[in-house]
Order: sequence, then C-alpha cells, then structure tokens
Amino acid sequence: MKTRILDLIHAHASCRNYKTDPLSVDLIETIISASQCASTSSNLQTYSVVATTDPDVREKLTQICSNQNHIRIAPLFLTWCADLARLQTVCQMRGYEQNTDYLENFLMAAVDASLAAQTAALAAESIGLGICYIGSLRNNPREVIKLLDLPDLVFPITGMTVGWPAAELKLRPRLPLKTILHYEKYNQSQDETSLIEYDQAMMETGIYRNRQVPIPGSDPVIQNYGWLEHTARRVSQVVRPNLRKEIEEQGFGLK
Repeated sequence: MKTRILDLIHAHASCRNYKTDPLSVDLIETIISASQCASTSSNLQTYSVVATTDPDVREKLTQICSNQNHIRIAPLFLTWCADLARLQTVCQMRGYEQNTDYLENFLMAAVDASLAAQTAALAAESIGLGICYIGSLRNNPREVIKLLDLPDLVFPITGMTVGWPAAELKLRPRLPLKTILHYEKYNQSQDETSLIEYDQAMMETGIYRNRQVPIPGSDPVIQNYGWLEHTARRVSQVVRPNLRKEIEEQGFGLK
C-alpha cells in the first residue's frame, strides 16, 4: 500500500507554467530548511543555494539559461551549488589546509548539492508548489558565477524554478523498471523490446508533436520521432565542452 510520500513521488512532473504570485520568505525558508535534512557525505554539508526573487536578476538568468520563459515568470529561482568555500573557513579556524586537488572533492560536493536539491523539490511539491530543474545553468557558468557573486570553491550545479502551477502538470512515463533495476550484477543484455515500448509510450504523450525522421539505413522509409531518436541525437552531441576548465577556474582540482 502506497504511503503519502510515495504518492507524492509518483505524482512528480516538471512545471513550466507558473502563476506570478510571490513566495513568502517563510515559505522559501521552509523549503530550504527541509533540504538540509538530506543525506550529506560525512556531515560536511558541502553545498549552498542562492534564492533569487528579484525580477531583474531572474531576467538575466533567463538569458543565460537558453531564454526559458518559465525562469522569467516563476517567482523563485534556486541555484544549487557545490560549496567547499565554507570548509576553507573551518580549516582556517582549526589550523588546517583544505585539500581541494582531487575529483572526489568536487564530486562529493556536487552529490551533496543534488541530494539537497531533490529534497527541496519534494518539500516544495508537498506544499503544492511546482518545480523544474534547469540544467542549462551550466551553459555559461562564468556568467552565473559573476551574476551571483559566487566565490572560489563554489560552483553552480543546477538551477530550479519554483512557484504555484498555473496549469495541471502532465506526467511523463519512465523507463520500465526492468531496464534500470539489476539484481546482484549488472545485466548487460539490453532489452530492446522494452525500449521500443517506452519509445511508443513517450510518443503517445504528444511531446514530440508527431515529427518524423528517416529510419537509419533506409531510403526513403520514415518513422515517428520519439524518445529513441531524441535521446540518441542528444547523447551524440558535444555538450558544454569547457565545463572542466570552468570548474578548475573556481578552484576545484580534478586530479
């Protein structure tokens, strides 16, 4: 029997259509306080979040993040950051020097930030708010760092719009459980039938607007554009090639 929290999790859908009603400071702090209950590596809590409500700053973030209109409209934008700067202070207070030379340090902070963000998402949705993650925040992290005055050893991992939904949210199907769940050892035999069925389920949502594309190796047979085509195209492209350099410029070593 499902509990309320499971119902809430299964009801998740990204929100890209918001009312402009502002969120109170108390409500924002309730969400962020909940995020602090997320698991964190060794209780180091290597993350921070910048809450942006100023319309002018949200407009600038909109331009940085591929001009997504819901960033402009949503009353709150959260920038979740990997943060080792706070530990610099801790080390100085105790006479140590923090080692930030290795990939593990950045990965730990990125995971901490992600866990906190997802906990905040659940907290917001439990109140009736909608959220949407904004990965395009990493399109130009230098501009985000400058805009939000992020110091060395703080790096923006993901953004999140938050607000009251202005329309009913549409759930998207997920991959069949058997494609992602492996017992004891990884099952390297990909079930193409399950992927094809999922492709069809995604097309039925209407998200791809009945687009069509040629079948690979065929002439001139075409097929519907779906999750398989969309995903294969996406992962075959070079995305954010300067990200490593930008992370290192913020003081994170990636040895």
